[in-house]
Amino acid sequence: MKESIKTGISFGLTSGVITTLGLIIGLHSGTHSVLAVAGGIVIIAIADSLSDAIGMHIHEEAENMHTSGQVWAATIATFVSKFATALTFLIPIFLFSLTTAVVVSVIWGLFLVSILSYAVAKLTKVNPWNAIMEHLVIAVAVVVIAHLAGRWVSAVFK
Repeated sequence: MKESIKTGISFGLTSGVITTLGLIIGLHSGTHSVLAVAGGIVIIAIADSLSDAIGMHIHEEAENMHTSGQVWAATIATFVSKFATALTFLIPIFLFSLTTAVVVSVIWGLFLVSILSYAVAKLTKVNPWNAIMEHLVIAVAVVVIAHLAGRWVSAVFK
């Protein structure tokens, strides 16, 4: 069951960071609204965590290599880790102005991706710096694309 929990946590944490960062950046650049950003974080914490958890559940069942307990362990670990990770991004929203909170959120998200990438690289015996850089490039790409998408939506639908 330990592998199932590691799978769920690593997936949930990564998805929690990338999805929530994309949402924060996109909503901020499109609306500049604390309500929209905070509401989006709460909604993504609930809806996307449940969605990812059921996706993990079905994936683990489809592999047909796991016990029912392993499938449920991965499912629950995915939900809890994604839900908790997404909610951590509310803290800067409560503590700072929205623009500062967005910057703090990006730093927090990139820090989490770096730590997880390092841990997984050590576990799988690959070069940690290559893994960290690869994952940070992807995360930064999501931030940039979400920012551009938010600006586009704002321009088109104003």
